[in-house]
Amino acid sequence: MLVEDLSIVDGASPLWETMRPMLDAALRLETGDDTTVWHGWNKAQVETFLRRSPHHCCVVVAAWETLHDEQHAERDVLRVGWVGELLDGQVCAIHTLDTLTIVGLPHIHDLEPGYEHARAIMRAVHAGIAPVAWAIFTDKTTWDEWLFATDSEGGVIDKSALLRSLSQQGRCVLLGSQVGHPQ
Repeated sequence: MLVEDLSIVDGASPLWETMRPMLDAALRLETGDDTTVWHGWNKAQVETFLRRSPHHCCVVVAAWETLHDEQHAERDVLRVGWVGELLDGQVCAIHTLDTLTIVGLPHIHDLEPGYEHARAIMRAVHAGIAPVAWAIFTDKTTWDEWLFATDSEGGVIDKSALLRSLSQQGRCVLLGSQVGHPQ
């Protein structure tokens, strides 16, 4: 699941804090037995996804939260923004979107939900790391709902089916070279 010498790129970014618990969970799943479950995920499910990914590619996650200021104006703030770099079916590096400003991505405070910035993120990831196999763009509530969903007994659920359902409901956008090939 994870290479032995996993690289963390820009661990000082505020976006890294949303990835840290996921990395902890991945380590628990990887070192646990086949019955280990984390919020509906198990090792087999993650490994199947990784094995089906292209030789060298990326998985991108961006999730925004709408905040209201004192004047009741709304603004969207990027809360989750990172790239998992995959090599031969294993995660070899985790990058925050902050690292991609060197290849032309706007600063994370300037990124907004929408097609224009989704495409900018994907172009920057491709230019700076590797082609994008999967990208999810959504709001923080939907991201948390998908990530932490479990069955009534706390067991494994089909995360691919749930993600497709959320996408069909218009709650997230899936882009990338592998989106047309359900996992």
